[in-house]
Amino acid sequence: MLSAIRCYLLPIIKLYLLALKVLLVQLLIRPFRLPVMPRQDGKVAIVTGGGRGIGYEVVRHMARLGAHVIIGGRDEQEGLAAVRRICEEYKEAKVEFTKLDLASLQSVRQFVQSFKERDLPLNILVNNAGVMLLPEGRTEDGFEQHFGVNYLGHFLLTWLLLDTLKDSGKCGYFSRVVNVCSSAHRIGEIRLNDLNSCQSYSAHAAYCHSKLAQLWFSSHLHQELQCGGFPLSSCAVDPGMVDTALYRHLWTPLCLAQSTIARLLFRTPAEGATTVLFAALSPALEGGECGGGYWANGHREMTTPTSFDPQLQLSLWETSVQLLGLQ
Repeated sequence: MLSAIRCYLLPIIKLYLLALKVLLVQLLIRPFRLPVMPRQDGKVAIVTGGGRGIGYEVVRHMARLGAHVIIGGRDEQEGLAAVRRICEEYKEAKVEFTKLDLASLQSVRQFVQSFKERDLPLNILVNNAGVMLLPEGRTEDGFEQHFGVNYLGHFLLTWLLLDTLKDSGKCGYFSRVVNVCSSAHRIGEIRLNDLNSCQSYSAHAAYCHSKLAQLWFSSHLHQELQCGGFPLSSCAVDPGMVDTALYRHLWTPLCLAQSTIARLLFRTPAEGATTVLFAALSPALEGGECGGGYWANGHREMTTPTSFDPQLQLSLWETSVQLLGLQ
């Protein structure tokens, strides 16, 4: 009985209490307003999950600034519709959609192969796509879905694109990796001997664990890049509580209540995209020293001490490399 409470009820209570705290803070502070960003002509960006929500607003703004943006997404109809809307709004926009299913390692590899065959540079990678509160299940490759999609799929995508990102950066014009995380990482735990939540499953806990893994990856990647002297930085961004489809797997009564509350109190996708865009485009974050870190509402923030424990980050990194069969 106590074990069931700890495994199933405690993560629910902790996540909803955290959500209430985040929402209250969000209501008390003024939303970050994105400064005017420089033109991005000649730059190429990939945005996962760019067909709707925060990702769509990121794509839309980058396209308006002249960047060539590639939406990587699972839903082809949604992605192509997003491309049409943006091109109708900005006649000169360079936006396209390419199929990418982060729940399939084969799909990730095919996406990267297709991109590299075009011999394009890559200046910005925004790892935005994500899932939340899914029923227990496995990806095509046998990984728990939150861990597989939110973290491992993006890990592989970034790893396979690192050489292009490094080659595209230069002094004064670093390439950037932006990982869209969540304050939910604060109550996440990483158990290296049970990354797939086989011992016990809680959708709430699995989501938090995946977001902590994403933050560890972002931080360790930035350290590796700094040590290697590469013209590439990596940072994590918390967009806050945003009115998107991410909450669609909530328990039905809660989902109905959430949709009403979200329209009144949550940030809009455009507001949620501001810090993501700031991290991806701002000259103020240029270079290895200024880049990196964890950002929320337009500012660098400290988070839980374990979030930046180098040894824990390295352990997860090495385990992930083994799981994916990488060298």
